[in-house]
Amino acid sequence: MSLDTTPAFSQLGLSATVLESLSRIGYETPSPIQAQTIPELIAGRDLVGMAQTGTGKTAAFALPILSKINLQQRSTQAMVLTPTRELCIQVAEAFQTYAATLPGFHVLPIYGGQSMSTQLRQLQRGAHVVVGTPGRVMDHMRRGTLKLDGIKTLVLDEADEMLRMGFIDDVTWILERAPTERQVALFSATMPKQIRAVAENYLRNPVEVRIQTKTTTVERIEQQYWAVAGTNKLDALTRILEVEECDGVIVFVRTKTQTTELASKLEARGHAASAINGDLNQAMRERTIEQLKAGKIDILVATDVAARGIDVSRISHVINYDIPYDTEAYVHRIGRTGRAGRTGKAILFVAPRERRLLQAIEKATRQPITQIQLPTREQVNQKRVAQFKASITEVLGNQDLGQFEKLVGDFVAAEEVSSERMAAALVYLLQRGNPLLSNKQINDEARAERSVPESRPTRERHSEERPTREKSDRPDRERPAKPKGETRRPSDDIDLETYRIALGHNQQVRPADIVGAIANEAGIESRYIGRIQLFDDHSTVDLPAGMPKEVFQHLKRVQIRNQPMDIEKVAGGSAQEDRPYRAKPGKSDRPFSKPPGKSAKPPRKGPSKDKRES
Repeated sequence: MSLDTTPAFSQLGLSATVLESLSRIGYETPSPIQAQTIPELIAGRDLVGMAQTGTGKTAAFALPILSKINLQQRSTQAMVLTPTRELCIQVAEAFQTYAATLPGFHVLPIYGGQSMSTQLRQLQRGAHVVVGTPGRVMDHMRRGTLKLDGIKTLVLDEADEMLRMGFIDDVTWILERAPTERQVALFSATMPKQIRAVAENYLRNPVEVRIQTKTTTVERIEQQYWAVAGTNKLDALTRILEVEECDGVIVFVRTKTQTTELASKLEARGHAASAINGDLNQAMRERTIEQLKAGKIDILVATDVAARGIDVSRISHVINYDIPYDTEAYVHRIGRTGRAGRTGKAILFVAPRERRLLQAIEKATRQPITQIQLPTREQVNQKRVAQFKASITEVLGNQDLGQFEKLVGDFVAAEEVSSERMAAALVYLLQRGNPLLSNKQINDEARAERSVPESRPTRERHSEERPTREKSDRPDRERPAKPKGETRRPSDDIDLETYRIALGHNQQVRPADIVGAIANEAGIESRYIGRIQLFDDHSTVDLPAGMPKEVFQHLKRVQIRNQPMDIEKVAGGSAQEDRPYRAKPGKSDRPFSKPPGKSAKPPRKGPSKDKRES
């Protein structure tokens, strides 16, 4: 299936609530694996999907499951088996993201190395979808704490990897105890005979979908990646744009909303940037591309769909601000540069949790992507000074400066200052709106960037190439995976409700930022703030029930890192059953005891993204 014939998500039979989630996230069109598998799974057929990691297969099975889930039924209705705990967490997070508009939806990851007692409590409360590694799933089945009676869909993700790690017998043990009337979807990059045997024995007349990944890339494109650490992505992007010898640039993000937000922030930092996304009509799209060709703008911030068909010879750089989930999308993105025999450069931003996607891209393209270090502020300053000197040289050689020389001479004589001091004052006035030299200390920057050791990417990469096999007989000896968010325990036995905040990992938000903003701006004591979970493009936080209207309206205007929280209550998001805690002696039992915005302390918003100038 070509990119140009891909149907819309609305044509695949997904439920209205799931389509609403996709619209809110900003997903525009399905990948080939999604387009071919979603209708089959919606129809209830068993399926064998052959596709590489990074082709978007998680959404291919998660979206149909969510479209058919019964939220009124608390028993487990779908289960996904994964080979590693890392993938288990990743898949569970994807379900949570896609279910943003499904009130009361619960997904539970279970894997070796995590506290068994915690998993037992969570299973007792109920989960609509369980994502687990085979050994830990078997443990719970033997204990009777995980029952498969209500399972309607069972997914085997990366089946060939489970075979390689020795889990295939565990998988068949689980399949044999699953209900007879159930749907099975098996996904695998390859199809060795053992996996083929599983498909023949446990799947009923499965539909087979094969996705041939296009792996050709232009050899003239230099591919690099920056490991996101210590510096926010916007600051990193502006440094790269200043130091690189760029002509035209396309910056790729995942969602339509991000295109306009990032383009505005780049313009505020002095770059000629414009957004291009699926909401632009054809006339506006053509006008924007013509402006790029003519040099009136230098940077396009685009989504995958909006960038199709762009052929502009002056594009020297493609920057993947957000790593694509689909390896074919990556190939298509970087193909916007290095065209017609020219050279080009592609730079990829990779967060630690996205390292699997980097490996998938390298495997699919069969080309190494070299790691780069972020330009230091000293390098940025040197570049600015060099450009400033070059502009002065150009003016000296091409302009008649006679009347200005007289003006300067008269001023120097009248004020009795040196020509050098006069020139320095003029330079100061000229650069005041766009500082020539950064006032930030290089040592501060170096400290921040050393917060993640340089050797860490190598260690992480090595560990993911050889995923840790879970050992169900020694769960307490395994190192638990670091959670993505922060769990806080309010001290009072009070009702809590779940709220959604439109900021997450992509905006560099931390749990401390959320606590600080809510506690100081809304007058809610931090001890009343419950569980905080961070996702890529949003977060959730449990707050006391019965929030006064004026407090809620004030919170909607509060900003974190110069971006509005845009807080909203999750429908049906009562969190009371998860929070049976007691108040500390002597403490007030009134969560909303202070008027909003009247705290003694300034809000903990974290460093502003827009003010962290390079």
